[in-house]
Amino acid sequence: MPETASRGSSTAGSLPCGQSSPTHTADEESVFTRTGGQSPFPSATRSRTSTPPLLPRTAHSRIGVGLAGGFYPAPHRYEVYLAASCPRSLRISITLGLLGLTNSVATTLLTHPAGTPDAFASLRRAYEATEHHYGGPFTAPALCDRWTGRIVSNDTSDILRDLTGLPSGHAAGRAPSLLPPSLATDIEALRDLLDRDVTPSAHPSDRTAALDLLDCQLSSAAYMLGDSLTAADVDVWVALSRLAPAGTLCAHPRLRDYVRRLGELPAFRTGNDGVRAAA
Repeated sequence: MPETASRGSSTAGSLPCGQSSPTHTADEESVFTRTGGQSPFPSATRSRTSTPPLLPRTAHSRIGVGLAGGFYPAPHRYEVYLAASCPRSLRISITLGLLGLTNSVATTLLTHPAGTPDAFASLRRAYEATEHHYGGPFTAPALCDRWTGRIVSNDTSDILRDLTGLPSGHAAGRAPSLLPPSLATDIEALRDLLDRDVTPSAHPSDRTAALDLLDCQLSSAAYMLGDSLTAADVDVWVALSRLAPAGTLCAHPRLRDYVRRLGELPAFRTGNDGVRAAA
């Protein structure tokens, strides 16, 4: 059985999926400045305003990077805190399934402080263990080291990259290559496009143009960046699943079939159910 828990506490200041603080500041998704090179998504190379890391720089760590810090790949060592109805949490949940990590990386789902009080208390303890007298936001997604009780990172991009370096639960330890180095620039450029133009709040004309581009990408390949599923497909599927109403994709039949096809894969289906179940 997957190591999934619904724990929490009455930590009033812990609002997941964005920046939050004990004074209930508004949710705000973390954004990062990226630059694109030669990419099938040329309109996605404009930079966006960046925000500083939510954790102190010394605690904004990586698994397997700077091993002197003690965070090295090991099964059953790490836990991710995920937030219900959070697109970034959904990306992580699906990625865990694709990499075969649902039995070796524990997950704790946060809904509302009153609904999962133990989970919020656990998240708060992890942040406070990371920095003495921590007074910043308690946010999810967050990757936690269960051995020390400290937060490794709350940067979704870093968490996703670190998960690919953990021992796979697949037969012979062979997990799909979700982040091939040759496609790194394309994946980043596509992520920029999605964040800016494929959202419910995007301008309709910008969203239509982006959907046209994505639909065109599927004219010659089964997946967004070729014949193999990558992190780009997780990003696109999550972004498209947030659009409403369902008829938004009526003019893009390839995208509509693509969303349906990926949604039938076990990792997408169970990942989606896991993050949305308690929403």
